Amino acid sequence: MLLDQERCYRAVASRDARFDGHFITAVRTTGIYCRPSCPAVTPKRANVEFLPTAGAAQQRGYRACRRCQPDAVPGSPDWDLRADLAARAMRLISDGVVERDGVPGLATRLGYSERHLNRVLTAELGAGPLALARAHRAHTARLLIETTPLGMADIAFAAGFASVRQFNDTVREVYGVAPTTLRTEAGRRRGAGPGAAGTLVLRLPYRPPFDADGLLAFFAARALAGVESIEAGTYRRTLRLPHGPATVVLDLTPAPRNGHVVATLRLADPRDLGPAVARLRRLLDLDADPLAVDAVLGADPDLAPAVAAVPGIRLPGTVDGAETAFRAVLGQQVSVAAARTAASRLAAALGERLPPALAADGPDLLFPTAATIAARGAEVLTGPQRRIATVLGLAAAVADGTLVLDPGRDAADLRSTLTALPGVGPWTAGYLAMRLLGDPDELLATDLGVRRGAAALGLPSDLAGLTARATGWAPWRSYAATHLWRAMPAAPTNRRKT
Repeated sequence: MLLDQERCYRAVASRDARFDGHFITAVRTTGIYCRPSCPAVTPKRANVEFLPTAGAAQQRGYRACRRCQPDAVPGSPDWDLRADLAARAMRLISDGVVERDGVPGLATRLGYSERHLNRVLTAELGAGPLALARAHRAHTARLLIETTPLGMADIAFAAGFASVRQFNDTVREVYGVAPTTLRTEAGRRRGAGPGAAGTLVLRLPYRPPFDADGLLAFFAARALAGVESIEAGTYRRTLRLPHGPATVVLDLTPAPRNGHVVATLRLADPRDLGPAVARLRRLLDLDADPLAVDAVLGADPDLAPAVAAVPGIRLPGTVDGAETAFRAVLGQQVSVAAARTAASRLAAALGERLPPALAADGPDLLFPTAATIAARGAEVLTGPQRRIATVLGLAAAVADGTLVLDPGRDAADLRSTLTALPGVGPWTAGYLAMRLLGDPDELLATDLGVRRGAAALGLPSDLAGLTARATGWAPWRSYAATHLWRAMPAAPTNRRKT
């Protein structure tokens, strides 16, 4: 990733927070790396270099600034916008694939050799997969140190380190102090010790503006009984994570959030903290650059009023690709309410109940796995036989590994694999690319809701006209589609908007 060094320095000199997460500022004279908006005295131009990732800075021997905490910033929107090998790898590294499967597992998931993957990541991001995963482990360790009462040995293994010694050495190298010092400093900042056992309260940063109301409305219209709930600006749901179940409470109230969403997590296994954070960030599209999106879409005179009315619109993502795929298929050619009813029945019949300690008076039902649906779905699914066959075929493909639904997929490859399944059409494939991969440029021009929203705004609503007009919205056509959904007038039926 080539960085414009002079432009980066201007951003640092002005302490422009809009660039936080886009690049890292590394100061040669102090050996420290910072976020661009760090409040420290601006270093001389000759004394700094700009790097694309924290992993690249750490590999060059820099340690993280404890004042501005450069790892506690929104991620780069490039991982969704570019969607190349480096971006797909970063999404999987954030999800903890290297900790679970090693670099060979990461390379296999991406369909490349380890050597080629290392070469591409080093060239593009300044560090190979091991260094990038090490930076991810260090960040996870810091979160556990500062927000939980876990012992240091437990934190070491929960964060993915092979030994306590490796954990101690890495924390000292990355943050410049011992793990116990990080915990003491965090306690001073909040005036107390780490949080209660079993509960982690985290702040998930984003770039303002942030359309929390739109996300809440989207989730509320589709909430599955027992799996999700919406109440007073708070979104609760269950999570199926690599090492066990979990629950989360996301505070999306309209009160000033100071650039972050508060997430309260209950994890069955602390090793799932990193994957949980990555999935929640994708669920809420917290790494988006809303100013860049709004600048392009607001340039269209007919779309501009919608953009001005809803600044900072986000793409609703997913915490579980398989769950979203089943819900999308169940919602083909039916209303949102009908799709929600069908998915709720499936979850109630085949889902798994959580222990009370995890549920804590909230949702307590895990959406069923693909293997369970493949084995027992025929017993409980109702409706047209063709739709039942499509759901069962999808479940079998996911269960046997023929279809992989993770954020590391190539968008074009995912679409072709999905449409090869009987009963899965281009709309469903595009919708999943939008929600699972965060594809920012999927218009869904055949969607009835998108076309009705276009008509309400005075835009062409026929397929050819809308597609032609949308060329000027690239590369943010997914966000334009979300605006058009919001602009759609109320109607008794709302087909193909799941």
